[in-house]
Amino acid sequence: MAKNLDGQDEKKKKNAYSAEDITVLEGLDPVRRRPGMYIGTTGPDGFHHLIWEIFDNARDEAMGGFSNHIEVALLSGNRVRVVDNGRGIPVDTHKQTKVSALETIMTTLHAGGKFGGEGYKVSGGLHGVGASVVNALSTYMRVVVHRDGGEYVQEYARGKRKALVKKIGSSKQNGTVVTFEPDSEIFPDTNFDYTRVMTHLRQQAYLVKGLRIKVIDARNYEGKIDAEKVVYLDELLIDVPSTTFYFEGGLLSLVKFYNQIQKPIHKNIFYIEKKINEYESVEMALQYVDDISSRIVPFANNIHNPEGGTHITGFKTALTRTLNTYARKNGYVKESEDSFTGDDVLEGLTAVISVKLREVQFEGQTKAKLGTVEARGMVESVFSEAFDRFLEENPDDAKAMVNKVILALKARKAAKAAKDSVLRKGALEGMTLPGKLADCESKSAEDSELFIVEGDSAGGTAKQGRNRKFQAILPLRGKILNIERARLDKMLGSEQIKNLVVAFGTAIGDTFDITKLRYHKIVLATDADVDGAHIRTLILTLLYRFFKPLIDTGYVYIAQPPLYKIKKGKEIFYAYTDEEKNKIVGNAVTIEEEPSTDEEGETEENSEESEVQSTKSAVKNTKISIQRYKGLGEMNAEELWETTMDPARRILKQVTVDDAQEADKVFDILMGTDVPARKSFIQSNARSATVDI
Repeated sequence: MAKNLDGQDEKKKKNAYSAEDITVLEGLDPVRRRPGMYIGTTGPDGFHHLIWEIFDNARDEAMGGFSNHIEVALLSGNRVRVVDNGRGIPVDTHKQTKVSALETIMTTLHAGGKFGGEGYKVSGGLHGVGASVVNALSTYMRVVVHRDGGEYVQEYARGKRKALVKKIGSSKQNGTVVTFEPDSEIFPDTNFDYTRVMTHLRQQAYLVKGLRIKVIDARNYEGKIDAEKVVYLDELLIDVPSTTFYFEGGLLSLVKFYNQIQKPIHKNIFYIEKKINEYESVEMALQYVDDISSRIVPFANNIHNPEGGTHITGFKTALTRTLNTYARKNGYVKESEDSFTGDDVLEGLTAVISVKLREVQFEGQTKAKLGTVEARGMVESVFSEAFDRFLEENPDDAKAMVNKVILALKARKAAKAAKDSVLRKGALEGMTLPGKLADCESKSAEDSELFIVEGDSAGGTAKQGRNRKFQAILPLRGKILNIERARLDKMLGSEQIKNLVVAFGTAIGDTFDITKLRYHKIVLATDADVDGAHIRTLILTLLYRFFKPLIDTGYVYIAQPPLYKIKKGKEIFYAYTDEEKNKIVGNAVTIEEEPSTDEEGETEENSEESEVQSTKSAVKNTKISIQRYKGLGEMNAEELWETTMDPARRILKQVTVDDAQEADKVFDILMGTDVPARKSFIQSNARSATVDI
């Protein structure tokens, strides 16, 4: 009986839940404990988000009409410096916190001038956590305020002040200088991407008319930067890379920028800017181009919303209704004919939608999606009235737009018929999977992998070397169709693309369903040569245009087969780069190059010259032979497994898209029909390319 009671007491202890079990994290400790809750991720996106948070505070000053110049500088030691000529953060004592307003803002979550009062009529930093979160995730932060004739400074470390706010002199300027250094304990990679920073800030300059934004890369500057005496670094005339953005045209200029390599189908760009009241406004611009993809870029209070939101819903609804009404009213579409769908009116459209809201609601701290219900009606009303007037006043432009949409409608019907035919044919034949697919035994998508390989030779080797329990192999015959400007009906006429679509299991187009994906790892395994790179690019183009959710969810990978097989005495090594090869070879005295074997079984001389290395430290000769792989088909099954397919030893690169607009532009240039643009891109980037010929 006693033993039983002891057991019950032990059970009570395990089930105990009292106030003592509640952990209270004070100050900014929650941010350091769970940074992902505040910046989304500690990867590159979250790391760069630190800059956006500080910049957004400076930009909000410009949106309120209090400043017109922001400078963002990348400094040595992974530090960032953001300067504005706004009003300067208040430094007087806050009556609630009993410390300065500056310290309150920098060390307290949900504190700032954006929750009420007249500090800001419109702001992007709704949550009031931006500056304090950056502070919490930085080993060093220094804020210098120029305000009311004085210059004030306060420093922090990991969210805590190092001293009280101190006045260090007088100043005739107004503004704020924020310098911070992200914590390497939080972020695994602490290298800022200058191009990424520049691209984001260029976009912001379009959104605030008359705002001058300067971006400086001073990471390699060896001189001393005296931040207390000089506010803007360009006053130092330092010789470092920098770019200045300044646009008067607003979103109209941004649409021109997005379409600079496109062929517009109408002359005039639609543009509207309308103030709803003292606090709220709508600004929009759009243009149709000769393309089948759409580019819709939404903003709320100048915050980019990549996942859209209520403002996009209102825009799409108004666009579809207005074009349908105009087309029927003017006889382009008969009453008995089908109406345009949302997909029809979006084809070839470039549009930017920006709303300014007094009370803005985002879904999540990273503000990827707008949730403010009122934004839908506001955008729908303003756009419907303005776009209807534009169509009536510009009949030639309206005709071009409607004809573009009619073409999209016809293509949609043809594509649906072709797709239904393909899927119906496969079902009737009782064979839903392509014949060349060597499927895996597992029926669990989470555990299954699909290797897409180049050619029957590599396919045969991969089928022999794989683990058939969870690895499937699909060999492709040569280069697939370039789908950059191909419609769905033409695509599905390609046997290679049909095989891929059926193998994925997701269907395609309007019936795409990612939950039906048969493999959660799709691995592109092409040869390490120019043809292999081209085939890989063609497949990536297909995936980006028609299966982008596979990339967004992290299901697409690129295999990294070795370049060399090295026999060093009785040992065998694989090298994936020339640097690894040289490290493995080390102090060898005699090196022999083994001839490589092409896919037809014939030998050829290795492109690298044989070399002899000799060092004084070598105590004996070690014979080393090096085989240079030109393709996966040159490997035997065992070699391919242990170097490229074995989960315990292989190297896979995950395909991600950091900037959708930039990725879209690059695909347009590389895979589209604009030859001069492609030539210019190749010439500009040739030096940074690694080409194995």
